[in-house]
Amino acid sequence: MSRDFSIRPADPGDAAALVALANEVGAEPGGWLITTSNWRTVNDERRYLRSLRRYPHAAVYVAEAAEGVVGRLSVGRDPHPASHHVADLGLMVAESHRRLGVGQALLEAAVVWARSQGVSKLELHVFPHNEGAIALYDRFGFEREGYRKRHYRRPDGYVDAILMAYEVT
Repeated sequence: MSRDFSIRPADPGDAAALVALANEVGAEPGGWLITTSNWRTVNDERRYLRSLRRYPHAAVYVAEAAEGVVGRLSVGRDPHPASHHVADLGLMVAESHRRLGVGQALLEAAVVWARSQGVSKLELHVFPHNEGAIALYDRFGFEREGYRKRHYRRPDGYVDAILMAYEVT
């Protein structure tokens, strides 16, 4: 399959595009994101991306196509010494670019980052109703490690989450 997108580390100049992506994905009727309201502001996103230059324990990657930013992956190491080998990740892909390999490529970037940081386990939460994302994570090799009832509070009530993890080798 040809790739009509590229994966790269995000930079502060991506802030507006990343906020727009999050607001677009967050507004979808599927309720794919934890928040159903606006993402952080462009200024807050820009500050966050700048802070990553000085903090090696987290990273943000973007998938960029001709249309602009179409995917985001954030990954951050657990700060506790007992679980410093674990990193949490979040992934979102524009509806127009799902099932085209964008999510797979972003997950591959997370694995490369994890290896470079000495992280041996990646984990994430996914809503049980997000069947497309669960299928992606299953294909990639993530395993279900738990089910968290009423784990996230949203304006329309509590939402369950599946905890999935990937062993980095």
